[in-house]
Amino acid sequence: MSTPLNFRTLDLNLLRVFDVVMAERNLTRAAQRLAVTQPAVSNALKRLKESIGEDLLTRVPSGVKPTPRAEALWPEVRTALGHLRAALAPGEFNPQTDAASFRIAMSDATAALFMPSLVSQIEHSQTLANLRVLPLTTRDPSATLERGDADLAIGYFPETVAALMSQGGETPLRHDRLHDSEYVCVMREGHPLADRELTLDDYCAAHHLLVSFSGRPHGLVDQALGVLNRKRRIVLTVNQYFTAGRVVAHSNLLTVLPAYFVSATGYREQVVTRPLPFHLAGLHIAMLWHMRHDRSSAHQWLRARFLELAATHGPREAGDLQNA
Repeated sequence: MSTPLNFRTLDLNLLRVFDVVMAERNLTRAAQRLAVTQPAVSNALKRLKESIGEDLLTRVPSGVKPTPRAEALWPEVRTALGHLRAALAPGEFNPQTDAASFRIAMSDATAALFMPSLVSQIEHSQTLANLRVLPLTTRDPSATLERGDADLAIGYFPETVAALMSQGGETPLRHDRLHDSEYVCVMREGHPLADRELTLDDYCAAHHLLVSFSGRPHGLVDQALGVLNRKRRIVLTVNQYFTAGRVVAHSNLLTVLPAYFVSATGYREQVVTRPLPFHLAGLHIAMLWHMRHDRSSAHQWLRARFLELAATHGPREAGDLQNA
């Protein structure tokens, strides 16, 4: 039997070596990045194996291959090293030389809009950042951020943002607005309602699809209709914009989406949008984080990337999508 790990005697430098080797998957390249010899890297991995009690890497022709245990351990090690680096040297983050892992809570639509461009930036600049997108199932990610389950949350959080603004600096959360968008009605090309102005009667008489991340049977549209003493029939509720786009593009169901997210369905060329025949306030997409990350230069780098992407790929509102 292997000896149980004694964390008090573990040399934390071994974890830094492990992190670089996992990133490079090659001992020679890892040694070059660490400015040590290859035997020194091999010795460090041997000591780490002895401490943990099992192999983390196996030799392959191209270098080394991680074991399942190493794959499970690496994200936690990388995140912990990033937190230590931010606490001890908050101004020294270099995305080309310093590895960092980020957990971002967002919906599928937000990820579809932002992540392709962000990953392209990371690959083009050879940034040593790893991203993990977590599902967003709530309009209030406060608990998730306070527990440290996610480093950043991006989405529509009206009540949370309003509370943060009212509390000022007394709250442990911080936020920044990324972009605004209006809601539009989405239907397939050739829909019986697509060739004329959408009236409230036509809208309420149609069958509908609801996008609900929480699974609730009613949404903002139903609240707005309730004020007018009107109702709609929701035939299907889903929790992804992509699913909504696919269903609407191949049925007579109507759905309501932020104009900014229509392209995220993947069916923009097969659907048309129309202004809603009732008032529905627009939405403000924001990013939220815990104050513990305020001084982290790595986290500041990540937030700056999202602000740049939001500014570069500004929202395309309903008027731009009328003939999509």
